[in-house]
Amino acid sequence: MAETTTQLLRRRITTGPLLVVPGAANALTARLVEEAGFEAVYVTGAGIANTFLGLPDIGLVTLTELTAHVAAIRDATDLPLIVDADTGFGNAVSVRRTVRDLERAGADGIQLEDQLFPKRCGHFGGKQLVGTEEMVQKIHAAVDARRDDDLVIVARTDARATEGFDAAIDRAGAYREAGADVTFVEAPQTVEEVHAVPERLPCPQLVNFVEGGKTPFVPLEDLQGYSIALFANAALQGAIKGTLQVLDGLRATGSLDAVAHQLTGWQERQRLVAKPFYDALEERYATRSAAVSS
Repeated sequence: MAETTTQLLRRRITTGPLLVVPGAANALTARLVEEAGFEAVYVTGAGIANTFLGLPDIGLVTLTELTAHVAAIRDATDLPLIVDADTGFGNAVSVRRTVRDLERAGADGIQLEDQLFPKRCGHFGGKQLVGTEEMVQKIHAAVDARRDDDLVIVARTDARATEGFDAAIDRAGAYREAGADVTFVEAPQTVEEVHAVPERLPCPQLVNFVEGGKTPFVPLEDLQGYSIALFANAALQGAIKGTLQVLDGLRATGSLDAVAHQLTGWQERQRLVAKPFYDALEERYATRSAAVSS
């Protein structure tokens, strides 16, 4: 029997090598992640808030909106999907529904964090956390809710910013004991802290690199002890800059000549959205319809 995407994700976080995972806020970006040769996609809550709503990452995306995005991305790529579910949209009982909905939509991994709702981006200030025991119960609920035992539960703590590094390690350890498959200490502030996380808590770990964020970049070959290196915002930040450059060029010159090298060709664009596949489907079903009617 072929390996499922959940089995693939679980195998990679367990046995390695390091899984480098870019973020995607929509189906097309997820397809580009696959096209570029990566092996998994992170469905970024911040990216969905920024692109779908034009709003900051402060807890404004609903579960219904997130689930719809996950379903669309699932249809667009065969890669495993790790989904940012923020705080789980409520208490432990709400987490149960969140996990069920996202798993049904196509999630292979679900990330939950210990912030108090409304949450804030992990690299923003002003964060507040729920108690450790409340988050432990959310992890229990997530583990109990999954239908597929291979579904990966990622537990994120934002305690580094509010309680200090030692407290963040303690919280992550408690979440691991509660059943989390991967722990994620958000926003360590020094290279030494990045290295210390897996040294002090030797289990599958995720590190998140945000351009302009609080965590210094560490070369991938130096990330011993980590299972996942996340670049949640890289594609989005590149898309924003590229879009602005094209629009600035168009406004300044009245044509696209000066920025033509930055544009994807028409045929390439159609290939990326599977237009040839749907052309073939139309021909196939039109032929069958004609044969039946004759």
